[in-house]
Amino acid sequence: MKLTFFTLILIALNTSLSIAQTITGTVVDEYERPLQEVNILSKATDNHTHSDAKGNFVFENISVGDTLQFSHIGYQSQLFVISDLKIPLYIILKATSINLDEIIIKPQLNALQLITDIDIQTNPVNSSQDILRKIPGLFIGQHAGGGKAEQIFLRGFDIDHGTDISISVDGLPVNMVSHAHGQGYADLHFVIPETIEKIDFGKGVYYEDKGNFTTVGYVDFNTKQKLDYNSIKLEVGQFDTYRLLGMFNLINTNKNNAYIATEFQSSDGAFESPQNFNRINIFGKYTGVISDTDKISITASHFTSKWDASGQIPQRAVDSGLISRFGAIDDTEGGNTSRSNLKIDYDKLITKNSSLKSSVYLSQYDFELFSNFTFFLEDPINGDQIKQKENRIIYGVNTEYNESFSTSGLNGNWKLGISLRNDQTNDTELSHTLNRTKTLEQIKLGDINETNLGAYIATDIYINKWTFNPSLRVDYFDFQYNDVLLPTYKTQEETKAIVSPKFNIFYNHSQKLQLYLKTGKGFHSNDTRVVVAEEGKKILPAAYGFDAGFIWKPTPKMLFNIAYWYLYLEQGFVYVGDAGIVEPSGKTKRQGVDLSYRYQPLSWLFWSFDANYTYARSIDEAKEMDYIPLAPDFTLVSGFNIIHRSGIYGSLNMRYLDNRPANEDNSIVAKGYTIFDLNAGYKWRRFNFGFQIQNLFDTDWNETQFATESQLQNETEPVEEITFTPGTPFFIKTSIQFNF
Repeated sequence: MKLTFFTLILIALNTSLSIAQTITGTVVDEYERPLQEVNILSKATDNHTHSDAKGNFVFENISVGDTLQFSHIGYQSQLFVISDLKIPLYIILKATSINLDEIIIKPQLNALQLITDIDIQTNPVNSSQDILRKIPGLFIGQHAGGGKAEQIFLRGFDIDHGTDISISVDGLPVNMVSHAHGQGYADLHFVIPETIEKIDFGKGVYYEDKGNFTTVGYVDFNTKQKLDYNSIKLEVGQFDTYRLLGMFNLINTNKNNAYIATEFQSSDGAFESPQNFNRINIFGKYTGVISDTDKISITASHFTSKWDASGQIPQRAVDSGLISRFGAIDDTEGGNTSRSNLKIDYDKLITKNSSLKSSVYLSQYDFELFSNFTFFLEDPINGDQIKQKENRIIYGVNTEYNESFSTSGLNGNWKLGISLRNDQTNDTELSHTLNRTKTLEQIKLGDINETNLGAYIATDIYINKWTFNPSLRVDYFDFQYNDVLLPTYKTQEETKAIVSPKFNIFYNHSQKLQLYLKTGKGFHSNDTRVVVAEEGKKILPAAYGFDAGFIWKPTPKMLFNIAYWYLYLEQGFVYVGDAGIVEPSGKTKRQGVDLSYRYQPLSWLFWSFDANYTYARSIDEAKEMDYIPLAPDFTLVSGFNIIHRSGIYGSLNMRYLDNRPANEDNSIVAKGYTIFDLNAGYKWRRFNFGFQIQNLFDTDWNETQFATESQLQNETEPVEEITFTPGTPFFIKTSIQFNF
């Protein structure tokens, strides 16, 4: 009897251990290179995990006989039946062309990344303009000769050059605080498009590790850790457009990878006065596995660019025949800029359940821009040309601790992070100039020292099919400004802190359907010159918002997302970099619907569709005077992409931007446009031949436009109307690439 009793206990213990044990393993590709972010799903329990940067994973609460599914976009899924929990798994996934069948909707904070994962594989990034356009609903406009950061539009915001969207590359911040031209200025031209491997994006204010400027959302571009092959690429197009690209492996082993990429680009553009644009980019990256628990990555880059510009032109000058659409009132506009970056990342696996990620970065940045928006309004003799200039150093440190936990009924993870960023500028300048050679008046001149210290804590709690994600972020700012134009030296200083709570809920009904509700608070900082002028009042305007929606795979070949969202933005103050003055920015509210759809009708054919509607209004203004200038209310982007096994590839893409108000009473309208782009090519052995056509039907369209009060030299009174930069006419360029 006793023997039977103890036998039953042993059987029960053995059963318990077999139910609640752990298995470890590694996932690699066909060349035995680690695969990161592989989704690993238990068919028995629907529990999941994913592989880390070294391809390693730990799966808890697993039993002998359970089936694990390994999946990753661009690779064939694999099923594995557990037969022995003591032997680590070694899983090899084979690369394949993108297939929507392989996509699984995981219980994670930002499953919307699936959309850009699909897009970047079906229609790769091949120009600096394409980089931001990969974000569903995001539109851009260039209005200064190709060298200035693009103007950005998203969710009913004219974000200017980055005020309300946080942009980074491998975690390196792109936005510039207290920039000479505008707050949040984000120049992405130091990125070589072909080095991008993944685009991490999110809309709204719901992300604890994203701080300043994350009101409309964030974008983080992740560059490749390794190259599949060396390559040389030459592009030649209309308007004396040339581009030469080289990408070369330096080290390519299982534990160490290093490569270098460089590009030269030049163009005169379609304007009557040549742009004389050129850009040089150099980028290098090393990734090394120091030990089983340690990994390091070192990234270095440098870019320099210069250009001339025809600037914005008034509609009346074109209508009267004074100039053509590609003419200029002041063709001495233009500028030059450069940026050098160094970033070191260190990842440490502490235990099988905990890890530490740290990074440190340094950037040196120069900027000089000449513009003329009002022509002869302020100075009838010399004109109104201005110069904006700065020299900047940026230092930063980020550290994040992650730990997962698991009990009989509760799984999850938590993280704790801190960040420090310091920006120092010397002689940030706004001057009135003549022909880019003579300074007529120094309007603003000073030194800026701005520090941002941030900390956050968050957790993901998995209960059955539910995921709960509460988090809290705290940011502290120290603003210092020394006005060089004052008769005596004096540093003006203000400090301010802001707390940003967030709470997100996800319900994963299955691998094919996720419902979500995201809520939170975010903010963008104001220019240091605003902060000291307002003596620290209303200098960190908060944004409050929510998203409610779902991601659904109605069939294996379809992916569908729809969301209703709302965003309220507090009153703040804005430093107008073009005039050197401070203006109030009133309370606003925006709400809308985002819709994205991806469909693969054939193995080689993909259809993408993104539609975005927004209702945006100022809160404290009278009705019919409450329009938000340049806020898009409806945008539509759609395209067909072909990737055929024969080597033929191509795409036809359309983007539509509706008419929108250019001023507060909608009496001046910024005209919308519909543009089609086409590209096609053929991969043959080691060669890749292609061509790209922008504006296929040669449509007259305005890329950027503003309601501006201006005065021409022969006019006696100023006129407020649309001034614009014309969009690219029909433009074709060809390319040839050799891989080795």
